[in-house]
This record gives sequence, C-alpha cells and structure tokens, in this order.
Amino acid sequence: MTSIADQPERKKQTSERAWIAAIKDVLDRPLTSYHIVLGATGLLLVLGLMMVLSASSVLSLRVNGNSYTIFVRQLIWVGVGLPMAYVASRMTPRHFRMLAYVALLGSMFLLVLTYIPGLGVGVNGNTNWLNLGGPLQIQPSEFAKLAMVMWCADLYARKEKLLTQWKHLLVPMVPVCGLVIALVVGQHDLGTALVLMAVMIGMIWIVGAPTRLFVATIVVVGAVATYFVNAEKYRLDRVTSFLDPFANPTTVGWQAYHSFYALSTGGWWGVGIGNSRQKWSNLPEAHTDFIFSVIGEELGLVGSLTVLALFLTLAYAGVRIATRNTEPFVRYAAAGITIWIMAQTLVNLGAVIGLLPIVGIPLPLLSYGGSALLPTLIAIGMLLSFAKAEPGAQAALKETRRPRFGWLPSRRMSYK
Repeated sequence: MTSIADQPERKKQTSERAWIAAIKDVLDRPLTSYHIVLGATGLLLVLGLMMVLSASSVLSLRVNGNSYTIFVRQLIWVGVGLPMAYVASRMTPRHFRMLAYVALLGSMFLLVLTYIPGLGVGVNGNTNWLNLGGPLQIQPSEFAKLAMVMWCADLYARKEKLLTQWKHLLVPMVPVCGLVIALVVGQHDLGTALVLMAVMIGMIWIVGAPTRLFVATIVVVGAVATYFVNAEKYRLDRVTSFLDPFANPTTVGWQAYHSFYALSTGGWWGVGIGNSRQKWSNLPEAHTDFIFSVIGEELGLVGSLTVLALFLTLAYAGVRIATRNTEPFVRYAAAGITIWIMAQTLVNLGAVIGLLPIVGIPLPLLSYGGSALLPTLIAIGMLLSFAKAEPGAQAALKETRRPRFGWLPSRRMSYK
C-alpha cells in the first residue's frame, strides 16, 4: 500500500518515464536522421550568415566601401550551394560511386594546377588557391576532402570481403591519400593536410583495422606532421606561441591573444549581435577562421554552447545514419563525412580556444568562404540521401507525400 508521502515521488518517476518514452519514440522514427541533419544544418547556416555579416562589416566597409559586400558574397555562395545539396540529396549511392574516381582525379588535377605560376595564388603564405579568371578563385584542397571520402568509401565497399587482410586495408588507399596530402602540404597548407590525415586515419578505423595497425598509422602520420612543422620557421613559431600565447602577444601570439580576449569578454549572454569590439581590426580573420571568437563575444557562453550542441547533433545524426544502413558504401561514406566535418570543427575550435596550434582552417557551415561551403553542403546532401535509405524511411517519405485531395496524382520517389 502506497503512503501519501510516496505519491509525489511516484508521480515524478512516472513523468520521467513518460519523457524518456517520448524521446525514444521520436528517435525510433524512420525519418529522425533526415530531420536532424536538415534542422542542424539549417540553423548553422542561418547563424553563419548572421555572424559573417557582423564579423565582416568593419573589414568590408574599409576595403570595399560597403559593409554588406562580404555578406552578400556569402549569401550568393549559400544560394549556389543549397541547390547542389538538394541535387545530392536526390541522388543514390550508385550515382556517388560512379562519381568517386572522377572527383578524386579532378581534385588532384586542380591541386597540381596550383603549382603552375600564374594559376596558383598565394594567400597568407599558402599557395592553395587556383585562379579561374577575374575575381573567381577556388581552393581545390577543400573539394579534395569530399573526393577522398567518396573514393575511400567506394574502394572499401568493393573490397568488403578482403578487409580482413592488412594489405587490402592499406593498399592502394594509403598511397593515394598520401599523394593528395603531399600535394596539399606542398602548398604550405598544414591545416587542411591535418584534416585530410584525420579522414585517412578515420577511414582505416571504421573499416575495422587491427589496433596495432591503427596505432602504427597514427604514429607514422604524427611523425610526418612533426617533420613538416619543424621544416618551416613560421609553423614552428605557431606551435611555440600555442604553448605560451602570452609570451609574444604583439607578434606571433596576436591572434590567440585577441581570440581569448573576445571569448572572455562575452560573459554568459555576450555583448550583443554586432557589438563585437575585436572585429575592429584587432582580430585577424574574424569572419573566417576565428568566427567562433566573435560568436563567443557577441552571443556569450550560451551562444557558444549552442553552436557546440548543433555540431554534436550533426555528429550524432551522421553516426546514426552510418550504423542504421546495411550497404557498405553508405556506411563508410556517412562515417567519413562525419569524421571530416567533426575533425575540421575540432581543429578550428581547438585553435580558437587555445587547445591546439593555429593552423588556419574555417569552421564548417559558419565561416565565410565558398570553397569550403560548397563541398560541405554537397556532403550534407549526401547524408540526407543516405538518411532516406534507413529502414522504413522510404515508406515514411511516401506517406508524407500523399496528396491532400483525392483527385491530385500522387508523387512517388524510388531510391533505386
């Protein structure tokens, strides 16, 4: 017999069980992954546009005479990228596999072109931009990330039954990926090279490489990265300034110093959108690599944690899509895309908050730049396509597409 004193506790437990059941019901729905990817990406894009406008307004006014020039360019890139993401979301795994080798060879060809005088353009010491004529320039290494994921996923899907042998895990994957990374390192772009290394190591891990082989790969990649850091003085200066960013706050520690200052002055709720003080020529690359510093300053800790929550939500959706699909290519590609976006996010945020050296890479979906945004949106479109291949997803999509009136023809979509 329950006493009156126990009734409030029992009501609380019943309420908690009801909440847990409701959350479990939502997560068990066939289109949950699809809606999570769509929602998280949409919120990050909107927030990114808002913060690019705020962070770039002073620089844009000084350079272009108009506070909205950089923002309008980013808006155009979003307008170009969203249709590309939509097309990718309507494609099937067979289409992506047909394009995998073309994408890899094409991105490698573009990387080679950056070494040709007159075509390669140097920015901040990195010759990683390709001049396409006039003001149009692209960064081929950004497209190489997507191409490498697609190619590795297709390669491992073809070798699915041979992956118990170490030579099929590493050959030809490691030599080909190593060539792509070497081309990027030759451009002096160590940040992008680190992300590509993370993708390569991650792909080896998700296909089930033995622990000793996985650890050996990490050691070799770490040794190569250490060599390239010591090969150039400016890279070594970045590492030493990372260990003690306040030792030289007016020279190599300038970016880190002002990034910390922006984050520390944001408080809980920030100083308000548009009210950043560090974007007034104090914080270099405020609208690109260090946009998270401006977010922390203007939106505070709450805004910063919201950004982290959105990226974690996107990561959860990527892992969910990879684990709920049975087709090898879909599993490997979804996992590879998730590793790529999260690795780049961690490297960027680590540099901004002082946990990692500054290597100069953008924050996905938030930072300014079309070369980084377009392949990321295409990858998001791929995740949406893969989410529609989850068990029960196609039936749920057909249900949502039923006509509201009986005399209207039904719209049917086949995933095959």
